[in-house]
Amino acid sequence: MERADENASSLNTPLIIHQNPNEIKDANFDEKEILISEELKKQLWLAGPLILVSLLQFGLQLISVMFVGHLGELALSGASMATSFASVTGFSLLMGMASALDTLCGQSYGAKQYHMLGIHMQRAMFVLLLVCIPLAFIWANTASILIALGQDHNISKEAGQYSRFMIPSIFGYALLQCQVRFLQTQNIVLPMLISSGISTSFHIIICWILVFKSGLGSRGAAVANSISYWLNVFLLSLYIKFSSSCAKTWTGYSKEALQNVVIFIRLAIPSAIMVCLETWSFEMMVLLSGLLPNPELETSVLSICLNTAATVWMIPFGLSCAVSTRVSNELGAGHPRAARCAVHLVLVMAISEGILVGLVLILIRNIWGYAYSNETEVVSYVATMMPILASSNFMDGLQCVLSGTVRGCGWQKIGAFINLGSYYLVGIPTAILLAFVLKIGGRVSFTCTIFKSIQTLLTKFAASRVFKTLI
Repeated sequence: MERADENASSLNTPLIIHQNPNEIKDANFDEKEILISEELKKQLWLAGPLILVSLLQFGLQLISVMFVGHLGELALSGASMATSFASVTGFSLLMGMASALDTLCGQSYGAKQYHMLGIHMQRAMFVLLLVCIPLAFIWANTASILIALGQDHNISKEAGQYSRFMIPSIFGYALLQCQVRFLQTQNIVLPMLISSGISTSFHIIICWILVFKSGLGSRGAAVANSISYWLNVFLLSLYIKFSSSCAKTWTGYSKEALQNVVIFIRLAIPSAIMVCLETWSFEMMVLLSGLLPNPELETSVLSICLNTAATVWMIPFGLSCAVSTRVSNELGAGHPRAARCAVHLVLVMAISEGILVGLVLILIRNIWGYAYSNETEVVSYVATMMPILASSNFMDGLQCVLSGTVRGCGWQKIGAFINLGSYYLVGIPTAILLAFVLKIGGRVSFTCTIFKSIQTLLTKFAASRVFKTLI
């Protein structure tokens, strides 16, 4: 009876939605007693595996495109366009919506409302699977959409075929993102690393068989994506079901997850907007590069730079996930000052990582282009872009960890407005001005640094406002 009352109370007054921040107390918490080394260990324990998990999951799409690349130029172009289209219309949206669990599950765990983690995850799965239905319809009509947007007819048909065979992957991806947040907010990261490692390893084998041996060609790579995502979901489901670590947080399926769905949606929509606005802005940069003089060179170099940026971005993204978990856990436990300490520490880590990675990018600038092309012109152009990329990566790292702070606090709506202003009111217009009026060309990516700086300052202001309110 007490358990039923507890559940009802928790569902009707969820921590992040109705709790007044001024009521959070941590009278027993003395900031001077914070052990910095202990907090550092906690964040590194979270961030290290999460960085690897992100890289492994990111590698699935990359591996598939690499296999398809051996089938010919048309197949490669179609798979690349389909992958980009899937990221814009599906994966980024689902990842953003699932990040609402960073707040809900994280703060519930900190408040010791362990049973609510399972409820929140089931609710998120229900909503995301519903969202997948119209997304699957969009993917099924990829070819028609791309042709209507003026893309090459043959490439669009190839991309459409690839997207149709990748439709099952979107449902697996939705469930996977929910499972990852569910485990991450409990500081359970090694099982995710193991399952992602197994899935990626099998993905290489599955891709080779389906692409080269089954006769499916590029369609085999799309099918391999679906198999690998669902394999990861299956492995994590087994862990959640049978592991003693999840005994308190997963108590089985419950009808309570279908109640108060609007609570999740209110947080999921701004969370999705935060992620999508950023992802779409980079895709717009690629499209803009195709309008520049010598578009083949500009597009090739910008694609190399964006792929490089996406890879190194996984490091601050891991730190972002770690600080999101730490902040939400501490706020849920009623320790806002401990949360503030976690933010200060992760900022120092992000600055250090940004400087180190930036130096590496600058040192390898003259040889990095050869990893993608043997053309001297391309390699030389990439070399001139690397210092700019290093600066952008530094600012992006700060922005990324502060966005994690905003997610941990449940202030995604502020983050969405920040992204809208910094990318689309400042960044993209500035990019157009520099590229087409001042004739800077592909160095338009310099604007990444500009609007990343603005976004970082605004996000930091938002985070500071949160903690001033709490303390």
